[in-house]
Amino acid sequence: MSKILIVDDEQDIVELVSYNLEKEGFKTVKAFDGEAALKMVKTQKPDLIILDLMLPKMNGLDVCRAIRRNPAESIRGADFGSCLW
Repeated sequence: MSKILIVDDEQDIVELVSYNLEKEGFKTVKAFDGEAALKMVKTQKPDLIILDLMLPKMNGLDVCRAIRRNPAESIRGADFGSCLW
């Protein structure tokens, strides 16, 4: 079962996304700011991150850069909120 880390400072959004993913059989873990997201990456080893860009403490782009700097914490995929990349 794939584990997905959902990172957003709006708890309602995190809960809605988590509910729908869990309904489809995924395991979810949640973080509400950039620093907590980095801790969750290290402890939970998610397969995928859904990452908002505008976060307190550390923005989503800096979180992504920090993860990419450490190959031991590589993630199979990352989705940046509503941005089209």
